[in-house]
Amino acid sequence: MGDETTAPTSTPPGPPPELTAAPGYQVRRLYQAYLAVWIRAVDPTLTGPQFAVLQAVDAAPGSDQRSMASAVSLDTSTMADVARRLENRGLIVRRTAADDGRRKLLYLTEEGEETLHDANLRARRLDERLLEPFGPEQREHIMHLFTSLADHWEGLTEDS
Repeated sequence: MGDETTAPTSTPPGPPPELTAAPGYQVRRLYQAYLAVWIRAVDPTLTGPQFAVLQAVDAAPGSDQRSMASAVSLDTSTMADVARRLENRGLIVRRTAADDGRRKLLYLTEEGEETLHDANLRARRLDERLLEPFGPEQREHIMHLFTSLADHWEGLTEDS
């Protein structure tokens, strides 16, 4: 009879094939790696959702918080939290709409504009680094695939 116990191996086991074949697992790996690089290359305190909200507010100043949530694919409660954090940091101001006291209109502050500008420069450099192994046509194709996948998966959430 053989010994049922084995000495631990020096290399940890890799993920099982059933896991690596799952799209969600690969998306999570990609997102985790992106977050780690974002923190080092773009901004250690400005999150992706905060950056997206700053971008959207810059593109459409004075839009209401609910519309901004939809524009950046955030649910309204997450959007409220993100907006509150950005306001606390002095990057946006939220003003109550004159015609509806429940609506909050969003505007960048001067500091918000500067923060967005600086983060944008670093984010574009990061985008270039992330896709540098691929030529222009491949980059366009990859972005099309990302967008199609995101659109499809968002549609699935509406079906649930």
